[in-house]
Amino acid sequence: MSTSPVRHFLVDTDLSPVEQAQVLDLALAMKADRYGYRPFAGPQTVAVIFDKTSTRTRVSFAAGIAELGGSPLVINAGESQLGHKESISDSAKVLERMVSTIVWRTYAQSGLEEMAANSGVPVINALSDDYHPCQLLADLLTVREHKGTLAGLTMTYLGDAANNMANSYLLAGATAGMHVRIAGPEGYLPAEHIVAAAQARAAETGGSVLVTSDAQAALAGADVVATDTWVSMGQEEEKEARLQLFRAYAVDSAAMRLAAPDAVVLHCLPAYRGYEIAAEVIDGAQSVVWDEAENRLHAQKALMAWLMAESGLAELEGTTAARNR
Repeated sequence: MSTSPVRHFLVDTDLSPVEQAQVLDLALAMKADRYGYRPFAGPQTVAVIFDKTSTRTRVSFAAGIAELGGSPLVINAGESQLGHKESISDSAKVLERMVSTIVWRTYAQSGLEEMAANSGVPVINALSDDYHPCQLLADLLTVREHKGTLAGLTMTYLGDAANNMANSYLLAGATAGMHVRIAGPEGYLPAEHIVAAAQARAAETGGSVLVTSDAQAALAGADVVATDTWVSMGQEEEKEARLQLFRAYAVDSAAMRLAAPDAVVLHCLPAYRGYEIAAEVIDGAQSVVWDEAENRLHAQKALMAWLMAESGLAELEGTTAARNR
């Protein structure tokens, strides 16, 4: 049994600036040597729990765990007693004896916090109502690949700025030393405590934070332009009102003319062409959306391996070259 403190990843700032860079470095190494790292050899089992529907999260975690030598145990909503017939804390104490890592895509952030507080193995937030930190690791990896660096770049997010993606862009971007601009209509901006946390992290890294309702000001000279669906799960009844409300924050050709000429475009998907993003943008030369989707795999593999190593549960030296020495 490891005596190291177990490391979890529940919110973007659970990684320090140095640690975030380490995970991204490892992701690049794993992308170059896709089957060379085996921290879950055995195979060890990783529980991947879905309270919400998923495509990219499901595929990237399942494939990534297998590529790391492990066996993904996918548990869909309604298939376990977690959180209704059995408490989260009791479930955590059971799972930690059977699996090496717990990945959970859920609703309340408090559930993830309770799971982590009672788990002796790493717990990963695969999405909650408050944060989407695994997506941001993939986004930052993609920007780094295309721009060569992160610190000092300006990253602009447009649209529903009160959602989990906006929160994670603030926190992860500030951690990377970026100048993060978040733009959305009044009443749909990040909570004050999220902004304060991002500002505190930016003060450490030399980044900055701007929250505004002025889309044009947020876009001016941006190196990275990001958006997300305007109608998330559970908001379908608000669709027509939201389409009108967010129209001024669409990432279209006019918006991109305000950004830097070599700006790249991110979207975490699923995308709705003609609403939050124009077809000519997401399918155009500045889009790196498909690299971004692939990088969920590599970033999450690196995260899982890093958490296992930092928790004293695995060794990072698992490359094909190392095994053949």
